[in-house]
Amino acid sequence: MRIFELKNEALESESGEHILGFKETGSHACYMIYGILKPSEKGRVIKPGEGHEEIVLAMKGDIAVTGHYAGTLKEGSALHITGEHECFLENKNISEAIYIIAGGHSEGRHH
Repeated sequence: MRIFELKNEALESESGEHILGFKETGSHACYMIYGILKPSEKGRVIKPGEGHEEIVLAMKGDIAVTGHYAGTLKEGSALHITGEHECFLENKNISEAIYIIAGGHSEGRHH
């Protein structure tokens, strides 16, 4: 068993994200993204892609969402997005926001 330091990897990344996936696990079944949005950062495009689905969880702070879903993703809340649908995340707060994205293949789809 291996422990993955996602927060440290995200902090060191220019994008503020770290993707835990095939490179580390050797599996195409699922992946996880740990992301950090700086204060007032207009950040991340969420678009799983054909044959994929993602669940986006606001871990710390409330996150503004526009696009396929529009509203506020409150801390501790999640949204589900599929395929080519697209959402945009924005941190309108004065402190950082943290999100987790868990993704995988849609039913009957795989690499």
